[in-house]
Order: sequence, then C-alpha cells, then structure tokens
Amino acid sequence: MSANTLTTARPAGPVPARAGVLARLRRLALGDFRDRVRRPAYAVTLLAAVGLGLLAVPPGDGHWAILALGRFRGEYNSAYVGTATALAGALWLTLGGFYVVRKGLGRDEETGVGQILAATPLRTAELLLAKFLGNLLVLASMLGVLALTAPALQLVRGEDRAVDPVALLTPFLVLTLPLLAATAALAVLFETVPLLRGGLGNVLWALCAPVLLVAGEKPGAPLGGLGLGPVAASLRDALAARGVDLGSDEFSLGLTRVDTPLEAFRWDGAGLDGGFLAQRLLLVLLAVALAALPALWFTRFDPARGASSERRAPAGSVEAAPAPSAHPVLPLTLPAPVAVRPGRGPGFGRLLFGEARILFADASRWWWLVAAGLVAAGLAVPPDAGAGAVLPAAWIWPVLLWSRLGSRSAEYGLESLLGAYPAARARLLAEWTAGVLLTALLGAGVLVRLAAAGDTAGLAAWSAGALFIPSLALALGILSRTHRLFQALYLPLWYLVVNQVAAVDFMGAVHRDGHLAGPSPILITALALALLATALLTASARRSLRD
Repeated sequence: MSANTLTTARPAGPVPARAGVLARLRRLALGDFRDRVRRPAYAVTLLAAVGLGLLAVPPGDGHWAILALGRFRGEYNSAYVGTATALAGALWLTLGGFYVVRKGLGRDEETGVGQILAATPLRTAELLLAKFLGNLLVLASMLGVLALTAPALQLVRGEDRAVDPVALLTPFLVLTLPLLAATAALAVLFETVPLLRGGLGNVLWALCAPVLLVAGEKPGAPLGGLGLGPVAASLRDALAARGVDLGSDEFSLGLTRVDTPLEAFRWDGAGLDGGFLAQRLLLVLLAVALAALPALWFTRFDPARGASSERRAPAGSVEAAPAPSAHPVLPLTLPAPVAVRPGRGPGFGRLLFGEARILFADASRWWWLVAAGLVAAGLAVPPDAGAGAVLPAAWIWPVLLWSRLGSRSAEYGLESLLGAYPAARARLLAEWTAGVLLTALLGAGVLVRLAAAGDTAGLAAWSAGALFIPSLALALGILSRTHRLFQALYLPLWYLVVNQVAAVDFMGAVHRDGHLAGPSPILITALALALLATALLTASARRSLRD
C-alpha cells in the first residue's frame, strides 16, 4: 500500500482516539481533499468550470448566452458578472462535480484503507461527515477558481471596470455554495446504497440531476432552488423601471444561442432578504443531516456487520476467512486458450471475438431486451424522428459497457499479464472494434431507416458517431485508467445533444430546417481517429516504459 493511499485515511499523522471530533473531521477531510485534487478528473472538471465561466460572460457582440431575460442581459458590472458565473457554476459543478467526489468511500474499500478505519474507534457518522466535508472542499475549491475568473472577465469585457468584491462574491456564497453542499451529501449517500454505488448511480445522476436543476429554476422552488427567484424578479424590476415590457419573454439559464446580441442594461444585483438567506442555511443543514443519515445502515467496511456475517460456518468447523482483494473479481469468462506462435499473436478475428465476449459480459438479459426495443423503435419511426429521438436513447443505453474500454485491464490488475502479450496493438484495435460493433448494433434500427430513405448526410453523421463514441471511451479509459472519466464527460455531452446544442452534436441528432446543424461528419470522424491514435500511442508509451 502506497503512502499516498494511506494519506486518504491519515493525512496528518494518526488520529488519536482522545482527539476531539472536530480535529478528527478536519484531518480526515483534508486528507481526502488532498487525494482528490491530484487526480486527472479534478483538473478536467476544473478546466470545464473555467470554460463555462467564459461562456457565462461572452463578448458583448456574441451570439451565446448563459443568463438572459428575453433579449436583454445585465451590464457586465460586478453584480451581474458574479451572478452569471455563480449560476453557471451551480449548473456545471452540481452535475459534473458529482462524478469527481463520489468515489471517496469506494477508494478506501478498494485500497484496504477502509479496513484500517473499521478497526479504529472512529464513529461511522464521523467518517461519513468527514467524507462529506472532503467532497465539499473539492467542490468549493473549484468554485473558488471560478470566482477568481469573474473579476478578470469583468475587466476584460470592459463595460464597467469598477470591481465590487462584495457584489461579486455574494452570489457564489449564497446561491452556489449551498447547492454544492447538497451535491457533496448526495455523493456520500449514493456510495452507501449498494444499488447506486456503481455505474447505475452515475447514469441515474446524469438523468435525474438535470431534471432537478430545471425544477430548481422555478421561482417557488423549495429552499430557494437555484436561487433564480430573487434574481429574475430583480432583473424584471430593473427593466420595468426603464419602461421595458417583456411580455411573454422569460428568464433563461443555460447555454443558449441568440440570433442577435443581447441588449445590456444596468443592474446592481438582487436584494436577498432574510427569508431567502434562511432557506439557503436550512439547505446546508439538511445536507449535513443527509450525509450523516447512512450511519443507520453503512457497515463502515466491517465485514462482521455486513451481510456476509449472516452466513457463518457451522459450529465446530474451522474455515479460513478470505483475504480482502484490492481489485474486484473480473466478471467474465475468458475464451479458450489460443495457440500462439513465437513473436506473433492469434488472428484478428479471434481477438475480436474474445474482446466482444469481454465487453458484452456485463450485459444481462434485461439489458438485451431493452436494446432490442431500441432497435425496433429505430425501425418503426421516420428517419428524422429516429435520428433526433431514438438514436440518443440508443446511444446512452450502453454507456456502462463503453466506459470499460481501455480501463478494464488497469482496474482489474491485468496490466502486467497483458503487457507480455505479443500483439498489444492488435488487441487494443480489437477492443476498439468491439466497441464500434456495440455502437452500431444499438443504432442499427436508425441506420436501416436512414439507408432506406437515401439520407446520405444522415448516414455520414451516424457513421461518424459510431466511430467517435468508442474512440472517446478508449482514449479516456487508457489516459485516466478508470471508467469514471468517460461517464463524467460523455453524459453531459449527450445531455447537450439531447437539448439540441448543435455545436456538440456528434451523432446527427440536431436538425435545422430539415438539415443537419452540427459539425461536419468529416470533422467528427477525424476527431475519432485522433482519439484512437492517442489511445494507441499512450498504450505503446506505457508498454515501452514497463519494458
């Protein structure tokens, strides 16, 4: 066990039993925070948050907006810039940050640190609260970086160069930070519920979190929702004072393309009354309670308190307890041994067959039943409806299988074994081809309808998407050595496509006036091949270093 692994459990030396509760929480939370910020997923999410801040305060003559009221936006002063970037951060860090912080307890269990914690006098509630605080520190650090970009953006845009720190930072503390506390608590809750610990929890979060965020945009949302109620009311009052009647125009939050640049008006911030502040404080307190709630059932890595303790050996028998494994059991049946001549590997067909069996091993009969229904739906609907509705549904269903591309060997401890394989590049290409076949299989219904209609543009977009998805999964799996990074990036990307954001449409699902509105299929194909080349080069470089 490495020193870095132990840091997760004991960041600043051992935690004495006589130490105060706050001291133990502080040490554990800081150790967890230091471990998280060293991981690639943290840097990726952080860069995405900074990029979102740039989108929240676009150039005055730009055609994109995050925060708008009809055809108007606030002048880029401290109040508006702080509010816009804080709300954009609430959207992204709530959705994407969840995937960065949700594996704290799981890593402790996989590395054996959890067993060490189970042997200490640390209370279960203290451990859960420490993980919650560690999650919150990670998310808050991302929010802090986003807050630092806000005054820089205000100065760069140059509409109002007078920086007001209070007006700039208050939205981050009042609007966004309580939402991040709720996200940190839900990440702990998901880890303690067996059904939600794995990939299913990731998918459910990607599907449910946007619904909750949209519901939180309503003025009467519980506990203030996203905080849009007082902001929207204040913006409307400011426009009404200028004699502007918005009519049916509504307040919008989210990446939106506008035909003409928005018209700026002076806005000095929303007046947040005591009732709203009390709601945000209550949201934080409920988050703390939610994080501690799993203490009622969480076994704290102690097998004596788990379900296994119910299956004890008969009286009088002696049975050795199985040693804990640092890696999960590989859920697959390996293909029959293949004779390999010196210096060469088996044929590509045999490799592909073996990789396909491995890739499909986690798919249950119910999974295949749903997959068959998606293919049938693609055959039943018109081509445009199939590409716009059925194809996104078909190409989200295998996300848990795709995410294992490139990462399975690292996560199951097989790198040393596969490193001795004589045709490593061919094996990797077979793994990628199996991913392409899986993608094509789920989208086969839509493909047949597009071909029958003679839609060459739709066929080209479909083909590009079928290459892009497994290429992205393979590259991210090899680079990060974990399946979680692909899930964290692909699900928001898919969500943008479903919401008709043409700039990221990699599957040909977004149409404008009967024509594809997304990037050229040639560009998507080139990007897919570049990702595949990145995966192959990275794997070759690691193999050379091991040799």
